[in-house]
Parts: sequence; structure tokens; C-alpha cells
Amino acid sequence: MRTVTVLGTTGSIGCSTVDLLEQAREQFRVRALVGGKNAAKLAEQARSLKAELAVLADESAYPELKALLAGSGVEIACGRKAVIEAAALPADWTMAAITGAAGLEPTLAAVKNGNSIALANKEALVCAGDVMLRAVRDAGATLLPVDSEHNAVYQSMADRQADQVEKIILTASGGPFRNASLDVMRAATPAQALKHPTWSMGAKISIDSATMFNKGLEVIEAARIFDLTEDRIDVLVHPQSVVHGMVQYTDGSLIAQMGSADMRIPIAHALAWPQRMPTTSSRLDLAAFGTLEFIAPDEVRFPALRLARQALRAGKAVPAILSAANEIAVEAFLAERIGFLDIARVVEETMDTLGAPPADTLDAVLHWDAEARRVALHLISPAVA
Repeated sequence: MRTVTVLGTTGSIGCSTVDLLEQAREQFRVRALVGGKNAAKLAEQARSLKAELAVLADESAYPELKALLAGSGVEIACGRKAVIEAAALPADWTMAAITGAAGLEPTLAAVKNGNSIALANKEALVCAGDVMLRAVRDAGATLLPVDSEHNAVYQSMADRQADQVEKIILTASGGPFRNASLDVMRAATPAQALKHPTWSMGAKISIDSATMFNKGLEVIEAARIFDLTEDRIDVLVHPQSVVHGMVQYTDGSLIAQMGSADMRIPIAHALAWPQRMPTTSSRLDLAAFGTLEFIAPDEVRFPALRLARQALRAGKAVPAILSAANEIAVEAFLAERIGFLDIARVVEETMDTLGAPPADTLDAVLHWDAEARRVALHLISPAVA
């Protein structure tokens, strides 16, 4: 029986992970479940999986969590320190799905155990790629990508012949504005931007998909995971979301991974690795689709890809600056303080303002993350910031 910890358990990735664990209770023992502020959901999951420990980042939720888990035998804790301590508990497999820069320290704490880390936190490699990969090497940990695109590439490179890979191709649905004009996008509301055509995701990732910042961050992440230069990573818009990633080999072979638009599939691959496990995910019916489309992305309407590639080439703290500024801009858009197209504008102006400072430690990464947030807030609301 393998021990498991889930960081970000009350989010969409965490809930999908819990669903898989519930289907294979005899194979896993849950050490810790770590959520944000949803005490009711965390308590429900902890009782169902008989977790040893349940932790919420929100300290104010402690009384509610204590009441909900009274008599369950589950230990409870709240607060930032408790989150990091839970992440550091020895576990054979850890799901790292705390979104944003808040996930950096817990993910690093889990890495230091030297076991398997299922990575769903983009910022871990986007913002602190050098720091994270150095920690992975030092601890002898195994990094298992969970993003559907990176997991697809990982599966398509099953023979691990990385030296024979010409390039990799990440696919993108194109989001709800794939065919929209700039005028339509300029007037887009949060409700419209949140209507993803194929995937069910949280608000932040849904907006990132609509702007294609999600794909830009994935290009940076792919460069770290697969040790590839920016020019060996392509992106294709694929509205059907059937092909999740491809690998082009030097002999001309193109290997693709396909599956239904269900995050439980890549999570299950990482959870059972190096084996596989059954899931209740719907099976792909290619005949039902009939036609699969692949289109080059439009970087005029979706400048996020251009900005992400620029950040990857620049290196240093620039990817962290891009990611942090995007978080602030997305929050502002969801609060209807800026327009949809302003998201990329705020990110680009933040990058221009801060330049390319070095960031070879976690403290440096967190410093420039904070600086990027400060600058982005000032660009959005000068009088407030």
C-alpha cells in the first residue's frame, strides 16, 4: 500500500485525484489532504479517505474544520506553516496542485522527500524552474507531469529516447474566443471568458485558457520538464481537445497521445506510474468526432504565447514576473476592473518595467514575484497601488 499526500485537494485537480483514490482505496493510504479555505469539502474528503491529517491554509477556518471532523480520528491543522509541514511529511506520492506562487514552498518541501511528485502547479517550474529542478536532482525525486499536455508528451516519450526528439507539440483548445475578433474580445465579460468549450476547470485556469496564457506557461514548463529549447516546442490549436500532445522524432515519426477531455486520465497515469490503473473516464470515440482540426495559433489576437516565449528566452526572473503579473491581471479582469485584452497589456508592461533580474534562489523568486504583483497592481489602479 502506497502512501499519498494531496496538496490542493479541494481544487478541481485535487477533487479528481480524490475521486481516483476513492476508486482504489485498497492501494493507497492517505497521509495528508491540504486545502485552501473550503472546510466542508476538505472534511468530506478526509472522512471518505480516512486521512491521517487534514490541513487548511486559511487559519480562520480552524473552528469549522474542527467541528466537522470531531470524532473522526483525523488530525487537523490550519495556516501557512501547517501547509508546509504537511507537504514535508514522508509520502510515496504527492500531488502538487496548490495554484500560484503559494504552491512553491509546499512543493519544494515535498520534493525533498525524494519520492514521486505529480506536478500540477505550473508556477513551480515556470517561476522557480532552476530552483525546483535542482531540488529534484539533489533529492533524487521523480517528477511526473499532470497537465494533460505535458503528460501526453511524457507518455509519447515512453521509450525515453530524448536525444532522438526533434520537437514536441502542445495542443490548445483555443478557448471560447478562438474565432472571435479583437473587437469581440475587447468587450468580453468574465462570464463569457469562463465558458471553456471542452474542459471543466477553475476560474483562473479557464481565463488563462481564454487568453492562451495557459499555453504560454505550458511552453515554459515543457522546456524545463523535457530540457528543450524554446524553438523545439510548438503549439497547435486543436478545438476538439482529443490529441493532447505529440512528439516528433528525428526519423519523421510523430507519436501522439489521445483521450477524452477528463483530467482523471493524466492524473491516473501519474498516480499508477510506472503501471496503469482503471478509471471510469469516458472512452474516446474517434468516429463520433469524424474530423480533427489543427490550426496555427494567432499571436496577434493571443499575444500571451509571444510574451511567454520572450520570458523563456530571457530566463532569470522574467518567467516569474510574467506569471505573477498574469495572476494579478486575471483577478482584476474577473473583478471587472480591466478588460479582457488588458490582461496581456498589463503583463507586457510589467515585464518591460522590471527587466530581467537574476533569480537563482527561492527567496529571489518570491521577491520578484511580489515586485511584479506590485507593478501590475499599480498599472491597473495607480491611485490604489
